[in-house]
Amino acid sequence: MPGPNPTGFNVAEFKAAASPRSVWAKKDPWARYEAWRYTGPFSRWNRFKGLFPGLGVASVAFAGYCVYEAMFLKDDHHHGDSHH
Repeated sequence: MPGPNPTGFNVAEFKAAASPRSVWAKKDPWARYEAWRYTGPFSRWNRFKGLFPGLGVASVAFAGYCVYEAMFLKDDHHHGDSHH
């Protein structure tokens, strides 16, 4: 077993203080006032799911048009052919 750390840094205390369920978090008087920021409609998923509205519909419409163009629209001009 290694001896005491000469810097006085205790890894176990650091991990305990850094965890969200630490003793300090339970003693924080503002914790319950800040909790609403991370729950319900303000959760991480709910904040970012509306970041690009309409992207799904636009992607399906574009893919549908590409399929339509490839299957039904024909190019009758034959660019590059010589017209003698």
